[in-house]
Amino acid sequence: MSHLFELKLTEVVQALSNKEISSRELTQAYLDRIDKLEPELNVFITLDPDNALAQANFADIKRQEDPEETFLLGVPIAIKDVLAVKGLRATAGSKILESFIPPYDATVVERLRKAGMVIIGKTNTDEFAMGSSTENSAYGVTHNPWDTSRVPGGSSGGSAAAVAAQMTPIALGTDTGGSVRQPASFCGVTGLKPTYGRVSRYGLIAYGSSLDSVGVLGQDVEDVALIYNLINGRDTRDATSSQNPKDEINLNGNRTLQNVRVGVPDEYFRKGLQSEVETAVRDAIQTLETLGAEIHIIQLPHTQYAVPVYYLIAPAEASANLARFDGLRYGPRVDGGNLRDTYTQTRGQLFGRETKRRIMLGTYALSAGYQDAYYGKAQKVRTLIQGDFEKAFEKVDLIAAPVAPTTAFEIGAHQGDPLSMYLEDIYTLPANLAGVPGIAFPVGFDSRRLPIGMQLIGAHFKEQILMSVAHSYQSATDWHTKKPIL
Repeated sequence: MSHLFELKLTEVVQALSNKEISSRELTQAYLDRIDKLEPELNVFITLDPDNALAQANFADIKRQEDPEETFLLGVPIAIKDVLAVKGLRATAGSKILESFIPPYDATVVERLRKAGMVIIGKTNTDEFAMGSSTENSAYGVTHNPWDTSRVPGGSSGGSAAAVAAQMTPIALGTDTGGSVRQPASFCGVTGLKPTYGRVSRYGLIAYGSSLDSVGVLGQDVEDVALIYNLINGRDTRDATSSQNPKDEINLNGNRTLQNVRVGVPDEYFRKGLQSEVETAVRDAIQTLETLGAEIHIIQLPHTQYAVPVYYLIAPAEASANLARFDGLRYGPRVDGGNLRDTYTQTRGQLFGRETKRRIMLGTYALSAGYQDAYYGKAQKVRTLIQGDFEKAFEKVDLIAAPVAPTTAFEIGAHQGDPLSMYLEDIYTLPANLAGVPGIAFPVGFDSRRLPIGMQLIGAHFKEQILMSVAHSYQSATDWHTKKPIL
């Protein structure tokens, strides 16, 4: 057998079920891999090796006692550090939460634990998930495994880099404006953003409450589907949780794409798109056509407004959500001598620059005399963007498009120019504003051997067709099997 860390999730599950390996051996292999690569990549904020090995030992005993135990028993997983894991600190990439240890598990973590999965640690993230590069973390920049001078994407950059570098077989991320799909594209892995409300947000440290989705990053669609099947479903503790029955993705059906209608939006192939990215994505769309899909040119006319709309709505929600972090209940406190100065000094010194920028943008957009002009108008345009997707899905089953305008950019490339960084999200933001699902997966490389991703976007609760089509593509190609040399 090859190195244990080289196995993808479905292979790990099979090897454990066949008793070819133990969870202890597997977990130790990943911990050794992390120990070797972590100084160069900076993927994890918090590692939990002792507890991970204890969980693995327990899983091995349980599997011996009951061979019919859940198939994910003893499988390691990494968690983005914006999700609560009981007893393990949750920083959200911020100094203001560096000592916060949640007394409870997020719902998705509960479901992982119930299946017997082994939590290795918490992955790096832009502070409060605010960023597209993982450069905004208070715990240092995560490096892209394909080229350590470049970013892994964000804000789930730690999770994407962990999967790409084979430091974990699977990881959880979150996607508020592309934060699963964009790092999946930059790191050459597969990343799913479910329909808004499909996966519980209970236990997620919120950024934009009407936009946040908990997603999955893995080597391929098969791996992602296993975890999605586990974590999706109704949760009464999340008021935005969907009433729809639990979803079960089945990828064993027909691999041909006969009668599948794929829309290609004009608005996603215009000025600013790296030529190599456009070529690779168009080639991937051609492959879908070869597999039997019908290709239709469509229009999403309000796409150009997605960036300004998002950067009014998301900061406004962040302004409200982050008001609770004042040094009194969570994390460290900077004593200012009186209540007002303690608030201002704690938040001023412990929030990072980008977080403060977005809080100020959001507070301004919600302030008296401006709320209708900015936040209210943004919500109206959001409705138009949602309408674009609804009209498109009357004609097509899913939409194929680039994930990002470029491949992974150099660390520091957008430093001092937040607008250029915000424009990195131009192709991913619309799906979050509309609440629809999307999946990103590798479709090629540029001349620097940096991964190129394509995304498929589906109608609400159409994860089955989304993942089935992506799986058909991956069954006919091998881009997803390529690994960085480390």
